Amino acid sequence: MKLEGRGSGAALAGSTSLEDEFVALILLYSICLMAQCEQCGRQLPAFSWRKTCRWCVQHQAAQRGDDVAYQRVETAPWLRQQSTSMGVTQVIFGANIAVFIAMTLSLGASMLSSPSGQGLVDWGANFGPYTVGGQWWRLLTAVFIHSGLLHIAFNMWCLWDLGRLAESVYGHWTFAIVYLICGLFASLASIWWNPNVLSVGASGAIFGIAGALISSFYLGEFSLPRSAIAGTLRSLLIFAGYNLFFGAVIGHIDNAAHIGGLIMGLILGALIARVAPAHDDISKRIGVLLIGSVMVAGGIFWLQYSRGYLAHAQLGIDLVKQGQLDQGIAQLKKSVSARPNFLAGYDALARAYVAKKDYTNAAVQWQRVISLSPRDEGAYFRLGLIYLEQKDWAKAQETYTQLLKMNPNSADGHIGLASALSGLHQDAESLAEFQRAAAIDPDYPGINYNTGLQQARLGHDDDAIASLLKQRKIADDPDNEKLLADVYTSKGMFHEAVEANGKAEQLRGQK
Repeated sequence: MKLEGRGSGAALAGSTSLEDEFVALILLYSICLMAQCEQCGRQLPAFSWRKTCRWCVQHQAAQRGDDVAYQRVETAPWLRQQSTSMGVTQVIFGANIAVFIAMTLSLGASMLSSPSGQGLVDWGANFGPYTVGGQWWRLLTAVFIHSGLLHIAFNMWCLWDLGRLAESVYGHWTFAIVYLICGLFASLASIWWNPNVLSVGASGAIFGIAGALISSFYLGEFSLPRSAIAGTLRSLLIFAGYNLFFGAVIGHIDNAAHIGGLIMGLILGALIARVAPAHDDISKRIGVLLIGSVMVAGGIFWLQYSRGYLAHAQLGIDLVKQGQLDQGIAQLKKSVSARPNFLAGYDALARAYVAKKDYTNAAVQWQRVISLSPRDEGAYFRLGLIYLEQKDWAKAQETYTQLLKMNPNSADGHIGLASALSGLHQDAESLAEFQRAAAIDPDYPGINYNTGLQQARLGHDDDAIASLLKQRKIADDPDNEKLLADVYTSKGMFHEAVEANGKAEQLRGQK
């Protein structure tokens, strides 16, 4: 199975609970994956521990002179001779096991539990923002990474059965390249369908092998009779169909990778069966495999074009959240450079500049958002905040006035304009704007404190006390208590002033 987990920001979620998936699939795998006879390639019954089929057993008995009906041994598919050397299937199997053990030891995790999402990413999991952001090697490394003992156990079980059969059909080097191409294409499909999903596992490549065998058994010219091939073909179809069905109904299974691997396998298997079935026709085999390689390369270029700007943006946001501001800004610049009308990219870039306290460049980015989307109220509000931070009261006033022309009922607009007018010492106008904001949204954060501040500046002590007491009921705030103490002092209410000052000091001591 190809497992997925969602990743966002600095904390990437790893593969989640596997129990429901494995319980549902354990019976399915047992039914669908049947071993092949070592002599003739026929399919053995499910749950069989035999290595040879009953026809070959009869043949051996006849050779010994036993009183049985003679049964000749059919040659292996495409006259393939079984090799006594260590096969590619065993090499791939061993590589997966070695990676899993090394990853588990390095992360200090239990083999029975899933590693953290960040741990999987560190070991090369397929994650769209990182992969499309330039780390294309993750397309391959993710095929050799698994997120728990059960995950790798079932994938290796499938690989052992399907891999040995496919290797006997195609030969060592063709099988190895088909496996890798299918794994790469499966990873590409996963990113295309779920660009922000974390994906690991060999099952995309395994589905590719299943697809190749389906095409080959359906289209290929075999020395085995059709009746011997039919059972294996039927099991392969059941394997693919049932697993795709369970992938659709059970969460956290990356069906996009399964489908991608299966499609590539079907294509390669069909081409090999029709164009280059003979093992010694190396040039045609290379041509077929080059077609698969070109499809993978084309998928990479297409993803870079269609998803690249999103990947750079997500990676940039993640880096900014991790405090790597310069690296994050560089990625966000790549994003908007690739897609100049990407509003969210400019907004994220502006926020990154704010985190860096580079307010001039932040203002430039929100100005671009406004130029692309002149009625984006949020961009006006945030641009106005930049001007307030820079104490450019006139530009802030102009910006919030434009916002209120678009939406007179914007509490944000009235708050921003009130703050700009306060900076210009137009306290009466500022108080009026705060009051308009309070009428629109009485629960706006800090509205009572700011109203009380303007009332105090204008000498409206009773109104200021009323506003500040409202704020006290909403939340404890040392600034609110200090201002309240000052107004009490102005009114000659010294006992209340001492009490408010004491509360302000107490709240500051708690921070």
